[in-house]
Amino acid sequence: MQKAWLNQVKFDAHGLVPAIAQDAESGKVLMVAWMNAEALAETASTRRAVYWSRSRNRLWRKGEESGHTQEVHEIRLDCDADVVLLLIKQIGGIACHTGRESCFFQRLDNDDNGPHWKSVEPVIKDPKKIYL
Repeated sequence: MQKAWLNQVKFDAHGLVPAIAQDAESGKVLMVAWMNAEALAETASTRRAVYWSRSRNRLWRKGEESGHTQEVHEIRLDCDADVVLLLIKQIGGIACHTGRESCFFQRLDNDDNGPHWKSVEPVIKDPKKIYL
């Protein structure tokens, strides 16, 4: 049985809503993922981030393989009720599967060679050592 608050979320045709994970202290956006109603309900009840993995077609409990879990301090819904914002504490300091703090580590630079993406954040831990 769905909770009334879940019925207020506008999930897309696939039953998903985008979820932004933002560091509760620094305000830095760490990642964007997808949630279905089950993932959002579990996140709300456990205060641990749970997403829907489109590639695996199943629930993805953040950190289940890497140990880099997300403690959820607040859950917010945008004005159109179609985007969720999680204010989180990133355990282990790594949110990205590339071993970086944030998935948003590439910046569009423009120089003599024209526009190109440049990695501007360091790898904190080699992914090969995270995902054994």
